[in-house]
Amino acid sequence: MLGIVAILASLTLLMLLAYRGASVIALAPVCLLLAVMADPATPLLAGYTQVFMPGVGRFIAQYFPLFLLGAVFGRLMEAAGAARRIAVFITELLGAERAVLAVVLTCAVLTGGGVSLFVVVFAVQPIADYLFRRADVPRRLIPAAIALGSFTFTMTALPGTVQLPNLIPMQWFGTTAFAAAGPGLVASVAMFAAGMLWLGRRVRAAQQRGEGYGGGQVAQSAVSTEAGPLPGTVAAFAPILCVIVANFVLSQWVLPKLNAGYLADARFGGTTLAKVLGTWSALLSMLLAIGLAALLFGRSFRTVNEWLGEGAKSCLLPVFNTATEYGYGTTIASLAGFAAIRDWLSSLSPGNPLVSEAVTVNILAGITGSASGGLSLALESMGKVYASQAQAGLVDPELLHRVAAMSCGGLDSLPHNGALITLLMICRCTHRESYPDVAVVTVLIPLAATALVVLYGAGL
Repeated sequence: MLGIVAILASLTLLMLLAYRGASVIALAPVCLLLAVMADPATPLLAGYTQVFMPGVGRFIAQYFPLFLLGAVFGRLMEAAGAARRIAVFITELLGAERAVLAVVLTCAVLTGGGVSLFVVVFAVQPIADYLFRRADVPRRLIPAAIALGSFTFTMTALPGTVQLPNLIPMQWFGTTAFAAAGPGLVASVAMFAAGMLWLGRRVRAAQQRGEGYGGGQVAQSAVSTEAGPLPGTVAAFAPILCVIVANFVLSQWVLPKLNAGYLADARFGGTTLAKVLGTWSALLSMLLAIGLAALLFGRSFRTVNEWLGEGAKSCLLPVFNTATEYGYGTTIASLAGFAAIRDWLSSLSPGNPLVSEAVTVNILAGITGSASGGLSLALESMGKVYASQAQAGLVDPELLHRVAAMSCGGLDSLPHNGALITLLMICRCTHRESYPDVAVVTVLIPLAATALVVLYGAGL
């Protein structure tokens, strides 16, 4: 019991500090001490050096290239004026007053096309900044708009999406990315519609108060980026289209044909092609898009080199913030108190696997602060049980897949979530400014949509 209380106290403290703008890089290990000290099987120093730090290292080893290339790509698009050209085109197409819709749809197209969430944040932020400033919509709503288009329905519910939460359940339930397409599509529409209604209401409320984009140093620096000629519309869209098309072609046709049996060797991590396919296709597609952007927009080698350097530097703090959160979640997951929580969750509603799965995945994702991390932990402990129940005819395996994927996209977005902290940092917003709206579109609405799918599966 003491271990469980310590974990909950540690998690609560971390969320409160993150909400108040504290540096998670410095304070996540300190908050972790509360939980580790209550676990007699985990020595304090060993918990830090042998569990926490290796967790941080694994995240950086796996995702640093995506952060790096995403930041470089975003900087190239912004500095060359391509992001502003896209924003101008969207404004003319939808109208300046529909800035929120334009940002949500842009993110949805990118993430639905398989582009990494972190890459989307870096690439879309300058576009969103321009659109919101042009429409005089409060800048504090930018994170919620990006999150709605990136962290919700296109990540978990949309049939066929190649984001990791929709791919993990396949190996457990023998399903495809299009599992439970009907309920998934309905849930996607519900999340999109409810999120847009909420953000539209918030925009109207701000306008009634006379609140606009913002002022001071941030707004002035944003206005200064409008100087200089803009590239053509086709050229501006070309790198983004390159990311989507190349990612799809590489992940669906090219890379799966590789003879990658060597990956089973311990030297290469003892893995399989299926587990690295998404990362490889993302990296190659981003490299192609960056090369295309450099060819289209590079005025000189010196200019391109400066853009590359600025982009590389801008990714360092976000990747370490997120890696620290991942290390925190990894260490919490290794404690005896966490095992007790997991076992208790697994015993919930034994007669209804969908309810048990939804609650288990959500809470584990909330504790670890990671959608894919919480989902993986839940399925590692209960995946075989759920699969056997599906084989016995107690539940549709496709519904198990869809509920599992959707459930990891609810409580994962609590204030300590690493991707969320990265989003706020890139958008130059604080938790206090933006998190209430982010919480509605990434926590409350996805939870409600998941509940609807569970009720549908239960025949209610």
